Parts: sequence; structure tokens; C-alpha cells
Amino acid sequence: MSVSGNLFSLPETLPEEEVFEDLLPGSPVRIERIISTGQATPDGIWLKQEMDEWVVLLQGQAVLEYEDGRRSDLDRGDWILIPASTRHRVVLTSSFPPCVWLAIHGKLLE
Repeated sequence: MSVSGNLFSLPETLPEEEVFEDLLPGSPVRIERIISTGQATPDGIWLKQEMDEWVVLLQGQAVLEYEDGRRSDLDRGDWILIPASTRHRVVLTSSFPPCVWLAIHGKLLE
């Protein structure tokens, strides 16, 4: 069975919260589309994932910050690999245009 879609096809009315869509449910590697419209990780909260995450920003602008003080300013087409257990947070996402991310989660680093 083939599965298809369009990464840039957005809901007519975007919700106030981020949208996380699992594109290949049941796959050993999680592939998801994320739509952000101005959301950021709350101050004092750090994200820490069990799996490596490779993420590309397909549309919009975003800023990631790491616990060690590093920052990554992302624009359309920029990608980054975040190793598992790396404490990070999303500082900024654009709302016009909304951010469209493609994220791949799994054991990507040896």
C-alpha cells in the first residue's frame, strides 16, 4: 500500500498549539511533520529526547538554544542533528509564515 501527502498542505485555520503529525506510524524510525505558529518552549524548561533527532526547517524561521548557551538560528532549508539526551529548547518560531518542520527520530548516530 502506498502512502502520500504534501508537507506544505496546511489546515485552513491553524490551531493555537503546535501540530505534530506522525507520517509513518509503526515505522522503527519516527518521521513527523511539525507545524509551529509562534510557539516556544516555556522559560526554564529543557527538552531532552531518548532518540537522536534530525530536523529540517522547510518553511519559516526558528531559534534553538542549548543548555550550554549555544544557539542555532534556522531559516528555510536549514537542518540540524540533535543527539539523544541533548538538553535544548525552542526559543522562537515564526507565525507568518508558519514553521513547517520535518523531523526524523531514531538511532542516527553511532
